[in-house]
Amino acid sequence: MKLVILGSTGSVGTQALSVIEELKGTVDIEVVGLSGNKNLKLLEEQIRKFSPAYAAVPEESLANQLRTSVQDTGCKVLSGEEGLCYLAAETGADMAFSSIVGFAGLVPTMKAIEAGIDIALANKETLVTAGSIFTDAIKKHKVRLLPVDSEHCAIFQCLNSGKKSEIYKLLLTASGGPFFGKKREELIHVTKEQALKHPNWSMGAKITVDSATLMNKGLEIMEARWLFGVDIDDIEVVVQRESIIHSMVEFRDHSIIAQLSRPSMKQPIQYVFTYPERLSSLEERVDFPALGKLTFSQPDEETFRCLALAKEAGRQGGIMPTVLNAANEVAVGEFLKDKIKFLEIAERVEATMAAWENKQNPSLQELIAIDREIRSKGVI
Repeated sequence: MKLVILGSTGSVGTQALSVIEELKGTVDIEVVGLSGNKNLKLLEEQIRKFSPAYAAVPEESLANQLRTSVQDTGCKVLSGEEGLCYLAAETGADMAFSSIVGFAGLVPTMKAIEAGIDIALANKETLVTAGSIFTDAIKKHKVRLLPVDSEHCAIFQCLNSGKKSEIYKLLLTASGGPFFGKKREELIHVTKEQALKHPNWSMGAKITVDSATLMNKGLEIMEARWLFGVDIDDIEVVVQRESIIHSMVEFRDHSIIAQLSRPSMKQPIQYVFTYPERLSSLEERVDFPALGKLTFSQPDEETFRCLALAKEAGRQGGIMPTVLNAANEVAVGEFLKDKIKFLEIAERVEATMAAWENKQNPSLQELIAIDREIRSKGVI
């Protein structure tokens, strides 16, 4: 299989490359393209280790630096959205592993679909913001869409036990993040450092903050809606603090099928690389006696308003998921720069949603324009 990784220097992208190394000699995966953001040192190391024919970075100035440092490798370095789209669609890949964080992953992933390339999706924002457009393109171009997020990969696996028409509820599990059990008054003065201390998972900064606000779970609800063809209100969030149950499917006879494994992204990444086969893994087994118990509770949507806002955006549809996502990305960025408080993330998102009049059935270009406008003006 020839593979291009969009977002190879991020948390999920680096783990994907690690899985490829672990599968060496068992599964033939040729990395033909890599894209990174601004970590040129790591991208250079990846280029030297995996020898892709192409690499891409966001800016031409970065591309010039990388070209100089890898000029002895034969790797062609591209830049900007045009370069990223070429990397995704024109490098002879069989699969595009889409792990660019945020809205930036949408256009290159769409280009890969239009080129008939299978998608391993670790970028939830593509489905959040352009769900119907994205899924229509998947059907039109007859490509495989394999979910990488642990929750959606779990549901994908659970559905092997039944039909989509037999689904009663999708039970999307959440860790609850670092502030589980706290009330609003306890979150007024929390710091960036506290928000980035996830109890179970090692992830990038943006998604870790999203986990702390529960926005990540709201985005995952919208992603699941499009992946599995169910209504927003047929998806229930259950806090599972140990992060051992990655999600569950309840069928109409109220039988529940769950997928369990240790909290590691390598398990779902390996699964999509080897699907439909299952191969041995270097990941540790769940030690149930040592674990002792699994705990469950409801999420607190009054304290963690982002989850309720995401559900509402999903119900409204149209442009509102794009508005929510763009406002959240801007607000989280400001929080990570210490410009706003933790609770202000939800406040900014809610105010931005209120300022926009919804429109149904937007085009892809309209969604891109809305995203750019919110980013250029900032959130309210």
